[in-house]
Amino acid sequence: MRVCALVSDLMDRSKISAAIPGVVFSLDASAEVVIVDLARGPQLVAEIRAETPGIRIVCYGPHVDDDAAAAARAAGADVVLPRSRFFRDPAAAIADAES
Repeated sequence: MRVCALVSDLMDRSKISAAIPGVVFSLDASAEVVIVDLARGPQLVAEIRAETPGIRIVCYGPHVDDDAAAAARAAGADVVLPRSRFFRDPAAAIADAES
């Protein structure tokens, strides 16, 4: 499975790279799943959905930012998780997005 992650934080990138071999950190139209850090803004979800309608979108963000989570869902995110839950097992989070 091809996965791209739109993540700015270097520690997050490191954790994602360790859990998901082959992940790339730029939007790739051939990707099947894109991971979005909601710190980059939930509007990014709408942009991705418009550019690549069939891609699965998995988002994570602070558990206290209900507005960003709701905005991501409204924009078409398939999965929106609190940061702690996502990083408990990033590979499982994207595997859940496949179903």
